[in-house]
Amino acid sequence: MSKKALITGITGQDGAYLSKLLLEKGYKVYGAFRRTSDLHINRLKFLGVADDIEYVPVELLEFTNIHRTVEKYEPDEIYNLGAQSFVALSFEQPVFTADVTGLGPLRVLEAIKDVNPAIRFYQASSSEMFGKAAETPQNEKTPFYPRSPYAIAKLFAHWMTVNYRESYGLYACSGILFNHESPLRGVEFVTKKITQSVARVKLGLQKSISLGNLDARRDWGYAPEYVEAIWLMLQQKNPRDYVIATGETHSVREFVEKSFAEIGVRIKWSGKGVKEKGVDKATGKTLVSVNPKFFRPAEVDILKGDCSKAKKELRWSPKTSFGELIGIMVKHDLDVISKGL
Repeated sequence: MSKKALITGITGQDGAYLSKLLLEKGYKVYGAFRRTSDLHINRLKFLGVADDIEYVPVELLEFTNIHRTVEKYEPDEIYNLGAQSFVALSFEQPVFTADVTGLGPLRVLEAIKDVNPAIRFYQASSSEMFGKAAETPQNEKTPFYPRSPYAIAKLFAHWMTVNYRESYGLYACSGILFNHESPLRGVEFVTKKITQSVARVKLGLQKSISLGNLDARRDWGYAPEYVEAIWLMLQQKNPRDYVIATGETHSVREFVEKSFAEIGVRIKWSGKGVKEKGVDKATGKTLVSVNPKFFRPAEVDILKGDCSKAKKELRWSPKTSFGELIGIMVKHDLDVISKGL
């Protein structure tokens, strides 16, 4: 008999890749979506799995709805990927972010405890919880110092997952995933903004890109590989939390340079601070500018993960390099935009 999995955030990047992985492993997949919003399944269609999923309306703000859903569909595993996941927006909508991203997972945990404590639960934690990190690289024992309402909400959900595991014996674990990208990344994220803009510049549809902090450094990996780690966490004998990362850190500036290199453009930088510009070394045209409106009220300067525990216990390790990741994304955006899709 095949396992049944309920995935919240089914329409997002990770939800789509995880759905594909679970379907390939023979799971029956239930995709939770907000009834109050349109069901956007473009990512699932792109991966060819949209018709293989049973869609279920689930509202993370409503405990009764979650409780009834868990009762009705009797999942073996629940993957909570649903959240208000945009850091910048969390400063504008802190209360909503706290309710969905923080209290939402708590409602799911409470429903599991009430309905069937044998259900295995995965919580999507975030490297943003480390924030103003006390050490580099960051591992499972590094102290948290969140710097945004989003990160604080994620930290609440993270500790609630730990608490329900320790208090009620639930198989509940969190994956502290560092930044992970793919062609399916949303345009709200800086990586997709860069690769999509570079493709548009190449095709003559856009003249330049406006960005925020070019010196912010992140640990960027490839999303399809990260969802495999997510699945592996729920297959272990005992529930534990894991950092999933590449162990490398690169700046937004480097991401820009390598993205433009994919279309044969070398970027030369001039100026400082908000006056800094990136110009095409061959033509002198300004292709990158800095706009203070994209700065965060409290910045996270550097995130770099140590996934030694995952390598040892999950037998998981990243395979796609930083340069390969950017190449995949730029090539995809060039293809899609050139076809008018």
